[in-house]
Amino acid sequence: MSEIFFDGLSSSYLWIKALHVISVIFWMAGMYYLPRLFVYHRESAVGSDISENYKKMEELLLRRIINPAMGAAFLFGGLLLLTPGVIDWADGWIHVKLFLVLIMSGYHGFLARWRKAFARDERPFTSRTLRIMNEIPPVLTIFIVIMVIVRPF
Repeated sequence: MSEIFFDGLSSSYLWIKALHVISVIFWMAGMYYLPRLFVYHRESAVGSDISENYKKMEELLLRRIINPAMGAAFLFGGLLLLTPGVIDWADGWIHVKLFLVLIMSGYHGFLARWRKAFARDERPFTSRTLRIMNEIPPVLTIFIVIMVIVRPF
């Protein structure tokens, strides 16, 4: 049974890889945009129409795009990890990449928590802090892509 599974992974490798990349693109699009929405939300008046619109936008972005995309990225990434011959676990790059993905996932959790705070009309950070925090996903993405493409070690 397991031989059939692993053979299926090998024969579907390019499709799984494509679906993983597509999922990551959607996940990162949301991860780049949600903190920017928080900046604008932070600068709007509590209880205003625009603040209420930001609440809806943030919730929909997280629930309909970011969360499902992350789940799909993990599913297809996990299948890639299981595909015979794709990963040499003796290489250091895969460990660094997975560690950075873990950090990105933790940041995702922080964004979800902050969304709930904004939904309660709490403003947990200054606009400046949120602008700085907005740079975390792109920086992590740069290093993750370097690990996967260049495989420096």
